[in-house]
Amino acid sequence: MPLVYSSYRAPSMFLSRHIETIYPVLFRKITNITYQRERLELKDGDFLDLDWIKKGAKKLLILSHGLEGDTSSNYLKGMARAASNAGYDVLAWNYRGCSGEINRNFRFYHSGESADLHLVIQEIFSKMTYESIGLVGFSIGGNITLKYLGEQQNNLFPFIKAAVTFSVPCDLKAGATHMAGRQSKFYMNRFLHNLHKKVLAKSIQFPDLINDKDFYKIKNFIDFDERYTAPIHGFKDANDYYTKCSSVNYLSGIKIPTLLVNALNDPFLTEKCFPFEQAKSNSCLFLETPEHGGHCGFYEYHKNGNYWSDNRTLAFFEQYL
Repeated sequence: MPLVYSSYRAPSMFLSRHIETIYPVLFRKITNITYQRERLELKDGDFLDLDWIKKGAKKLLILSHGLEGDTSSNYLKGMARAASNAGYDVLAWNYRGCSGEINRNFRFYHSGESADLHLVIQEIFSKMTYESIGLVGFSIGGNITLKYLGEQQNNLFPFIKAAVTFSVPCDLKAGATHMAGRQSKFYMNRFLHNLHKKVLAKSIQFPDLINDKDFYKIKNFIDFDERYTAPIHGFKDANDYYTKCSSVNYLSGIKIPTLLVNALNDPFLTEKCFPFEQAKSNSCLFLETPEHGGHCGFYEYHKNGNYWSDNRTLAFFEQYL
């Protein structure tokens, strides 16, 4: 599918990639939303916390958050509110260790954790009351969603009809290399601060398996993934992890209508995260690259509090669900 024309136009005060990225995190206010939490116990002894908004609808949206986010992240709550108001049931799921309580097992989550998304979908299938389901993913949640769709190309549950993703680091190695640059130091320090907390929590649980000695030497995702993510989750090294978990390597297998929206000014992404050629060769993959939007930003004023990304998602699902 050729490049999709984007209708998004950032307000004049938001023409900075950093303002577009940071403003929604600090100043967006999401009200009138209450989740009902369900704990999904897993066969490996761990758990996933699922947050629902149920109104008895026949259509469901499953929302996946970004790195070190959770279901309380503004972009996720905004989407959940918009979808609920539009008549959908909503399931926003927290990755292992992201729900406010550290998970039980030694492992936690990573940027290609499609197996846990599959467990969530299997649970829904076991109690199936929905006619159709759509998947929504932000940042690494988008990477997980796209990877999952490509992996399951011949085995996807038939009730999953379409997907929408935003701000996706499709090429994890390229994204990690870009984030190691000086221009990303502010964001990188924030991520590492939160990831350090995860390491400390795990070192209390499993003192013989993990520690934070010399953590200050870790300066970027490549360092962190080499020391922690890869060995903890069974990869040879960071490069092996990036290769096996980058959704760009699975896009050709996507067989349901899927929208990928990556802003050209996203401060987290680099050229390899814009899969133009893959989109041209796959009639199910719609690639939209607005000039502005930042990372998970896409601010646009609406009286109902929706952002452009919320309305774009609903419009896409209205067409395909």
